[in-house]
Amino acid sequence: QVQVEESGGASVHAGGSLRLSCTANEYTYSRYNIGWFRQVPGKARQGVAAVDDEGGTAYADDVKGRFIISRDNASYTVYLQMNSLEPEDTAMYYCAAARGDASWIVHNLKAGFGYWGQGTQVTVFS
Repeated sequence: QVQVEESGGASVHAGGSLRLSCTANEYTYSRYNIGWFRQVPGKARQGVAAVDDEGGTAYADDVKGRFIISRDNASYTVYLQMNSLEPEDTAMYYCAAARGDASWIVHNLKAGFGYWGQGTQVTVFS
């Protein structure tokens, strides 16, 4: 069974940091790559970052230099370290398990494809 679960969302002031976690089961982690996405009401879900099984990473342009994605093979967890947060980063954040390299996942994976968690809310106050 493919399964991912997000955690770590919170409310923070602009300039602060948060670390989100996407925890998978062994079946999912060993067969799929993981990406992070975000969505605000009324807008399409946006790819944020992804990491593949070869360690390749990809980022959306508006988070490059601020967000870092990493994976911990021992705990089947993918982390999204978010630094220098801005109010524009406020969104529901989702992780998804999918096939494809990191760049494809960030730029091409759409809702309705892949396997998604329930999301975790990030709110950044100015």
